[in-house]
Amino acid sequence: MTNREVRHEITVAAAPETIYRLLADVEHWPTLFPPTVHVDVVERGGSSERIRIWATANGEPKSWTSRRELDPAGWRIDFRQEISSPPVARMGGAWLLEPAADGQTVVGLLHDYRAVDDDPAKLRWIDDAVDRNSRAELAALKQNAELIAGADERLFSFTDSVDIEGDAKDVYGFLNEAGRWPDRLPHVGRVVLTEEVPGLQVLEMDTRTKDGSVHTTRSVRVGFPDHTLVYKQTTLPPLMSLHTGRWTLSPSATGCTASSQHTVVINTENIASVLGPRAGTAEAKEFVRTALSANSLATLGHAKDYAERLRGDR
Repeated sequence: MTNREVRHEITVAAAPETIYRLLADVEHWPTLFPPTVHVDVVERGGSSERIRIWATANGEPKSWTSRRELDPAGWRIDFRQEISSPPVARMGGAWLLEPAADGQTVVGLLHDYRAVDDDPAKLRWIDDAVDRNSRAELAALKQNAELIAGADERLFSFTDSVDIEGDAKDVYGFLNEAGRWPDRLPHVGRVVLTEEVPGLQVLEMDTRTKDGSVHTTRSVRVGFPDHTLVYKQTTLPPLMSLHTGRWTLSPSATGCTASSQHTVVINTENIASVLGPRAGTAEAKEFVRTALSANSLATLGHAKDYAERLRGDR
């Protein structure tokens, strides 16, 4: 039986308390860590919690359930996968925070794991995935922890909502069946949708904006019928370095309220090339919000027509 143990680390210019808070708050990990798409807290009691994580590994969507033991006094979080996703047979590890000089912190990320059937090829795949994700997570943690002391104007969130006199199940079906969007949504061109595991999708899509330009995005989507569909873009337009989203359906007196929530980080390096040399972060945020809102409201408008028509036909 081959059990691999590896350690990655990085030095962060922030206090251990600040870093610990970021690591403990798993529900915000999709914003914090590039590979993470969505996290649910399954149960929580005392210093223990069970969480379910959806993330990419070597570009492939995966999901697993982990148990965590939190030690805020010792600045340590241990984790162990209860249900792993092949080719992983077992996986565990820990976050370790060690104070360093000048108010800095050394963040250690430990992993121990084994491959299904102890297959050498599967073990190499896990080696690559752990190394890639660990480096990405530590770099993202460093960047976010060092910015947390002040407001980062590149990050913003907003929500658009539409009231629908139709069934939430039908609205969810419209949003979930993205493979049919080219026939249903005027702003959507090419779509490639794969769903090897029910409820876990990879969506590649060409979208047209109001100015006629076309951009290609790739997203990992996680569905929770018939009320929530979350996603994270892994291939982004040039003005964004992060984009996560959530479609939420809430009951109403006449049907449901459908909401589209976006969280975005502006890629400031590309502002001049996209919007011109005089544009700044404020102009980029307005441009991105206008484009995303237009597409979201268009999608919700067509979903509304679809659900209300189905209700009328019943």
